[in-house]
Amino acid sequence: MFFYDIETERLFLKNISSDDREFIFSQFSDDVVNRYLFDADPLTDVEGADEIIDFYIQHEPRLQHRWIIIRKSDGVKMGTCGFHCWNHKECKVEIGYDLKEEFWRNGYMKEAMREIITFAARNMNIKEIRACIAIDNKRSIRLVENLGFVLSGSSYEVFRGKKYLHNIYSLYIYSLLLASLE
Repeated sequence: MFFYDIETERLFLKNISSDDREFIFSQFSDDVVNRYLFDADPLTDVEGADEIIDFYIQHEPRLQHRWIIIRKSDGVKMGTCGFHCWNHKECKVEIGYDLKEEFWRNGYMKEAMREIITFAARNMNIKEIRACIAIDNKRSIRLVENLGFVLSGSSYEVFRGKKYLHNIYSLYIYSLLLASLE
């Protein structure tokens, strides 16, 4: 299984690479982008971007992948999306995504997510995609619900010694395929 670049009507989803160092630093040092990310502190130096990139460019097969979301019209890098915690045996994967605030409310993330969900269904033998979302992140919850995800549970994420309640949303690929046939 190999991850490849994806093109949509308005976007390029480019595999993350070392060329994205400055963008990754800008993205993950941004307080707005990091507001609901309860797994790592915002980056404070560019070496932190190198660690993120190295994590996602390990040799395949791997359990994670990330694309850089680029607007076709001007080549601007706007965010990232991808997968982590891929459980091959159970055919499950978690999805993650982030977008700079200046690009919100334009449908870019929905467009990107549709494509990577299709990628997972066609290329990764995935039966369930999960999104773990902080309960206060209303915009993200609305996005996954609009894509057909359903609330399937909740859990606490512990970050810096504090518990944060997250809802787990699941998209069952067979449901998605059935809906597309209707």
